[in-house]
Amino acid sequence: MSARKVRLVVDQIRGKSVNEAYALLQFSKKGAAEPVGKTLRSAVANAQVKSQDGGGLLDIDDLVVREAYVNEGPTLRRFRARAQGRAAPIRKRTSHITVVIDSKEA
Repeated sequence: MSARKVRLVVDQIRGKSVNEAYALLQFSKKGAAEPVGKTLRSAVANAQVKSQDGGGLLDIDDLVVREAYVNEGPTLRRFRARAQGRAAPIRKRTSHITVVIDSKEA
């Protein structure tokens, strides 16, 4: 999905608590909400594992989306057949989604 489309969704969750971000993504009509939600769930799971390895306990209610940004990824170039033997380019754009979460106290 193009970075421009995903940025619309990411801008909505930046600075919100994790639970509020989950709710926004769940009820969003945008198609980009699904990959952003997966990335957010992955970030929360990584934070939980990191805190367990450190011997601490992490409460999900205390987590906030500190940073969230989207960069362009590589573009897949394809061609579609057109009239009179011509070809029209198709650019399948990709994006890199980054979500950084942190506790409210920090």
